[in-house]
Amino acid sequence: MTNYKIDFTNNFTSSKSLSNFWKRISYPWLLTIVYLSLILLLPITALITKSSTLGITKFWQTATEPVALSAYEVTFVTALAAGLINGLMGTLIAWILVRYRFPGKKIVDAAIDIPFALPTSVAGLVLATIYSHNGWIGQLFAPFGIKIAFTRLGVFVAMLFISLPFVVRTLQPVLLEIEPEIEQAAWSLGASDSQTFWRVILPPLIPPILTGIALGFSRAVGEYGSVVMVASSLPFKDLIAPVLVFQKLEQYDYTGATVIGTVLLLASLGLLLLINLLQQWSRRYAQ
Repeated sequence: MTNYKIDFTNNFTSSKSLSNFWKRISYPWLLTIVYLSLILLLPITALITKSSTLGITKFWQTATEPVALSAYEVTFVTALAAGLINGLMGTLIAWILVRYRFPGKKIVDAAIDIPFALPTSVAGLVLATIYSHNGWIGQLFAPFGIKIAFTRLGVFVAMLFISLPFVVRTLQPVLLEIEPEIEQAAWSLGASDSQTFWRVILPPLIPPILTGIALGFSRAVGEYGSVVMVASSLPFKDLIAPVLVFQKLEQYDYTGATVIGTVLLLASLGLLLLINLLQQWSRRYAQ
């Protein structure tokens, strides 16, 4: 009888503790953890786990094959170049859209989002058409011996196209918050236009510019649909790593595909970490 009382008390205490535990849980926090686990963490874990079944030696041999190294170089260098060019041109476009009034401004502003809405295969088809040897833009470069479509230049153009909105849309809210009175105060204190730009306007713009470059770079590294349409995807020429992954899947080399995917994942995380550190530094510099 005594043991029964003790068990009943323990069960009651456990039920009460469990009830208090569920009461203390923040359901938005729990939902966030579950959603991120299903959508982000578990797929990444599965990718790394699958590639790790090869062992370190075989993993390194697969990851450093000459065709893989060439694909990494084409992917990351071209994506970084596209991100930097869009960092410059995206800033200029955002400035024009925020500070100037002109006919058709709303149409131009809406057109910036086309790369978001357009299917990547359609984007690649359009780019391959107008940048081909006989296309509207490609024929202007053909007399100089410059071929854009189905070369590495075509890959670069596709990455420029898909990464442009990230810089513009990141910068526009910040530009809208910069009050014109700040610039007028700088001018009234004797600052020139160039001094006002470099010392007053540019510092608060550096963090969103770097954020836009990081987002555009990440998008360009993972791009497949438009690039595969505008590139010849030949090894050691314009083959990008995502296409190499698909080619390995076509050859039923699933483990090799996961190895290339893991290298892309780790390299992207490393570069994004570096860019985040630059963003933190630029925020301190702006303050």
